[in-house]
Amino acid sequence: MRRIRIIGIGAGNPEHLTLQAVRALNEVDVFFVPDKGEEKAALRELREEICRRYIEKPAYRMVPLRVPQRAPAGSDYRGSVDDWHAALAESYERLFAEELGEGEVGGLLVWGDPALYDSTLRIIEAVRARGFALDYDVIPGISSVQALAAAHRLVLNRIGEPVLITTGRKLAESGMPDDQGSVVVMLDGEQAFAKIPPEELDIYWGAYLGAEEEILASGPLSEVAGEIVERRAEARAAHGWIMDTYLLRRKG
Repeated sequence: MRRIRIIGIGAGNPEHLTLQAVRALNEVDVFFVPDKGEEKAALRELREEICRRYIEKPAYRMVPLRVPQRAPAGSDYRGSVDDWHAALAESYERLFAEELGEGEVGGLLVWGDPALYDSTLRIIEAVRARGFALDYDVIPGISSVQALAAAHRLVLNRIGEPVLITTGRKLAESGMPDDQGSVVVMLDGEQAFAKIPPEELDIYWGAYLGAEEEILASGPLSEVAGEIVERRAEARAAHGWIMDTYLLRRKG
C-alpha cells in the first residue's frame, strides 16, 4: 500500500524542525510540493532547502503539485472551500497514482502544524474516501502561534483564563468576543484588526515568523494598527506574499 507522511515544517525557520520530522524526511521517496506560482516561489524554495539540509541520502524525487485557484467565496464561503478541496483531492489522487509506487512513501511538507488551520488532512481523507488505497501519518510541527508567542516573549493565556484561536474573517464578522481576554487571529488577509473598536486592546503582531524576514510590532491597538497595515503592505509588495498572525489582548 502507498503511504504518505504529512510533516509539519514550522513557520519559516528550517531550525524549527523537530527530530521526529527530520527522521520522517529521511524515510520519504517522493515529495509532493505545492506550486503556487512565481509570487510564492519562496515557499517552495524553503521546502527544497529543508530537504537539502536534513536528508542524508538524496535519492528522493520532488514532484510539483499545481494548486488551483480558489473561487471567490461570495456569500457561500463553505461551498467555495469544499469545491476547492474537491479539486485538490482529484489532483493529489492523480499524482499519487502516477508518481508513487506500491510500497513507496510520499511526503507532504506542511507549513506550521498540520492540525491548525491547514487543510492537508481533510484533502487526504477526501482522497481515501474516493476509494484510493492510501495510509498516512502526521508529524506535528511548530505553528506560527507558537513562533509568535516566542518572538514576543508571551504566555498566550492569562492565569486561569482560556485563549481563543480564530480567523480574520470571524473577527471581521463579530469583532472581539466579549467573553474573551486573549484572542489569536490567523488568516487575516483583510486586516480585520484595523476595523474593530481598538479601545482597551493590545496587539502583538508578527509576519514571516521565524524567518530572516521576520517583522514584529506590538502595543495599544489604537496606536499601532495603522503602522502594521503600512508595514504589511510594504512587505507583501516586496516579497509577493505574506503570512502573519497576531494576538489581541484586553488590557488589565
